[in-house]
Amino acid sequence: MKKSACKKSLRQKSKVSRKRALELIPFDVTRYLTSEKKIAQYLDAILEIGEPALVVKALGDIARVRGMAQVAIDSGLGRESLYKALSPKSKPRFETIMKVARALGVQFTARVA
Repeated sequence: MKKSACKKSLRQKSKVSRKRALELIPFDVTRYLTSEKKIAQYLDAILEIGEPALVVKALGDIARVRGMAQVAIDSGLGRESLYKALSPKSKPRFETIMKVARALGVQFTARVA
C-alpha cells in the first residue's frame, strides 16, 4: 500500500472511532439506586441542594425504582395522581410529598445548617 493511501485509510478509521466515541446513552439515575443506602444518599444530596423541583424529581426517581403502582397503593394516591404529582413542573402539596415519602420508606430529617 502506498504511503498516501495508508494515511487516508488511517484518517478514515480515526473519523469512525471518533463518531463511535461520541455516541452517548442518556443518564438514568435509577440504574444506580440499587440499595436503601444509595437511595438515602441520593435523597440526602438532593435535599442539601434545596431546590423543591429536584426533590420532587428525586422522589419520582425512587418511586420508579420501587414501582409506581405499588407506591400509589402504599401512599393512598391514585396511580394517575401519583404520576401527575411527580411530573416535571408540578408543584405537589406538602401533604402529598409526605405521603409519597412514607410510601417509599424515606424520612426527612432536620439538622442545623
